[in-house]
Amino acid sequence: MRRVTKLAAAVTTTAALALTATACGESSTESAGKKDKGVGLAFDVGGRDDHSFNEAAARGLDKAKKKLHVKGRTLTASNGETEPQRVQRLTSLAQAGYNPVIGVGFAYGKSINKVAKKFPKTTFGVVDSPSTAKNVAGLQFSEHEASYLAGVAAAKKTKSKKVGFIGGVNNALIQKFQAGFEQGVKETDPKVKVTSQYLYPTNDKGFNDPAAASDKAKGMLDDGNDVIYSAAGQSGTGSIETVSKKKGAWAIGVDSDQYRQPGLAKYKKAILTSAVKNVDVSVYDLIKSVKDGKPLTGNKTFSLKQHGVSLATSGGNIDDIQKDIDKAKKDIISGKIKVKDKPSQ
Repeated sequence: MRRVTKLAAAVTTTAALALTATACGESSTESAGKKDKGVGLAFDVGGRDDHSFNEAAARGLDKAKKKLHVKGRTLTASNGETEPQRVQRLTSLAQAGYNPVIGVGFAYGKSINKVAKKFPKTTFGVVDSPSTAKNVAGLQFSEHEASYLAGVAAAKKTKSKKVGFIGGVNNALIQKFQAGFEQGVKETDPKVKVTSQYLYPTNDKGFNDPAAASDKAKGMLDDGNDVIYSAAGQSGTGSIETVSKKKGAWAIGVDSDQYRQPGLAKYKKAILTSAVKNVDVSVYDLIKSVKDGKPLTGNKTFSLKQHGVSLATSGGNIDDIQKDIDKAKKDIISGKIKVKDKPSQ
């Protein structure tokens, strides 16, 4: 059997890597399937220390290392990446023998499903995007449901009757956060005005530009918004920092319980709550399934009912409105409240 190409050698140019994948064909696939290198995790822009989305995925890998004794390799996307660059990163991990190979973020959706077809003996996973290949697990979440609860909290806590939403990139995924938040606010208190803005229309830099989020948050605060919910990955840290400087204002975190993030400790008193996505659970479950020899494939949605999303209670800042949160949660789970996944026009 051919010796597995080392990762360092695999990461060359996009064209060369594509040629290697085509030329090696079955031998690359066999190597990936038989060589136990552990988990290959490809982060979205912002990397592991974004205190949000990527950080949650990293916790899933950390847990697997500790409990399942697996090894792991992580790579990180850069701003403004092209599809061939994502394909290159995923292919390099699969060729090196990592299994499973997981892409963190919707941006990996197309590339994961494309690369997976070339490595049928390797299990792939993609967070926030569906599976279209037999050996891919599409790990998706009901972000709009957690965001609805965040909207309830914002409507109950605002004193100015003006709250804001900051999205990193204006795409279908982040619109789910916006839709749920706006609906939660309006159905809790119709008198509260919601201002929703995005950092970038398409550029993934929107998830890795804290300065832009800071400027956006400052503008919202100047306009009288006293609760700001940011769904913008690492960019959201800029928003949280700015909100923390305004007396009486609240920030709502996203993806991870940002009150508990060490890197945000100096701002945590301003974090009202966070709309949490249990990305760590989905990543760990996928790794364990491969370790157990029963790899997960197909699409799986982690909803409020399945404890896939939640609203954080750290800091005790929503203790006084917990009954309202619990009622909304109960109504969503029962189907009494149907949360929209697209903003109203």
